[in-house]
Amino acid sequence: QVQLLESGGGLVQAGGSLRLSCAASGRTFSTYAMGWFRQAPGKEREFVAAVNRIAGTTSYADSVKGRFTISRDNAKSAVYLQMNSLKPEDTAVYYCAATTGRSLGAGYEYWGQGTQVTVSS
Repeated sequence: QVQLLESGGGLVQAGGSLRLSCAASGRTFSTYAMGWFRQAPGKEREFVAAVNRIAGTTSYADSVKGRFTISRDNAKSAVYLQMNSLKPEDTAVYYCAATTGRSLGAGYEYWGQGTQVTVSS
């Protein structure tokens, strides 16, 4: 299995940027497709972005397309989420997740503890 640890969250003004990082340890990182999800207060957790094992394919939620970019570095066992043009509605706890499955949108088996992102208006 794999252990995931997110970092990089914080408080930012609307229009600003943050870069989230997720460090993985344990089983070979390149075995997993990686995703980012988020959960806002009072809402269900939702898919944000994902990248396949070799970073050849990415997927994004419509709400973040053109603003967020997911990337991974298999040599460093890390996945990143660059978030630009942040909006107050992006405020949430952001989770890193890993899956051995084929789907990028669901079926994630391993989850990090989450990192808080707060966007002020």
